[in-house]
Amino acid sequence: MTLFFRDRFFGLASVLAWLMIALAARPGAAQQDRYPSRYQYPVSQYPVRRVQFREPASQPRGDEFQQRQQQRVGPQPVVRQHPLVPAIAMAHRSMKAMESIQDYECTLVKRHRNRETGKMRDLQYIQLRVRHKPFSVYMYFLTPANTKGQQVLYVEGANKDSAGKSNLVVQPVGFVKGRLGPFHFPPKHRTVMEGQRYPITDVGFKNLAVRLIEVAERDKKFGECDVKFFNKTMINKRSTTCIQVFHPVPRDNFQFHIAKIFIDDELGVPIRYEAYMWPKKPGGKPVLDEEYTYLNVKTNLGLTDADFVIRKNK
Repeated sequence: MTLFFRDRFFGLASVLAWLMIALAARPGAAQQDRYPSRYQYPVSQYPVRRVQFREPASQPRGDEFQQRQQQRVGPQPVVRQHPLVPAIAMAHRSMKAMESIQDYECTLVKRHRNRETGKMRDLQYIQLRVRHKPFSVYMYFLTPANTKGQQVLYVEGANKDSAGKSNLVVQPVGFVKGRLGPFHFPPKHRTVMEGQRYPITDVGFKNLAVRLIEVAERDKKFGECDVKFFNKTMINKRSTTCIQVFHPVPRDNFQFHIAKIFIDDELGVPIRYEAYMWPKKPGGKPVLDEEYTYLNVKTNLGLTDADFVIRKNK
């Protein structure tokens, strides 16, 4: 009995000994446990993704590539130019046309609304002479009756004050003032600006075109603008192109509700401007704010200094 258990014990011990020898004999096992790799990470933390590479059957052509790109990114937004851009371009062409005009005579018809009382002032008819170099303006008032015969003159570089700035010269009408004149004033003096919206230095269709471009460039920064063109619009039997600018909603950055500029088709210059403010009540009519018309324009007359002088009233 004792021999039996002893033989079984030595047999089991022999098997265990052979297993330990076999495990110790695995190549690099002890080294791997002793010196683990610095790049060995848990597989669950950095899973491996298998990627398959397939060669395309054929390379897409340029148009096919664009179509595929269009399908991927969708339709691109259409960049639309501001409605004022064509109007500004036409105004610049008008400025170019004026380079060939040295001087002109015409009848200026104008009126504007008194912003203090809200009432329209009387129409003024003025015989006007303009020379571009040096800039010179002579005005002889025809109406209304209380200003008939009044003369206003401005010549750039002439009639200077003590500071060396050019003054305008006014020859008024009336029994007393007519004999005391002429008088010299700065172009923007409150005496000469009474009843006027713009100084004499802004007179003429060249200055009108410059001012319109400035306003349009400023309005171009905003939306809420509609522009229409009307061909063959007649002004005093002259064919013009009308540019209508419309701002539907009153904003602080807009100066008018509707503005109409009439470009003479032959001369290429603006001969009429009219502006309207927004209706006082919803659904009402636009309110006329100002209008200026240049009638019977005669260009390049060869005007000289003798045409820009004040003549004493008798």
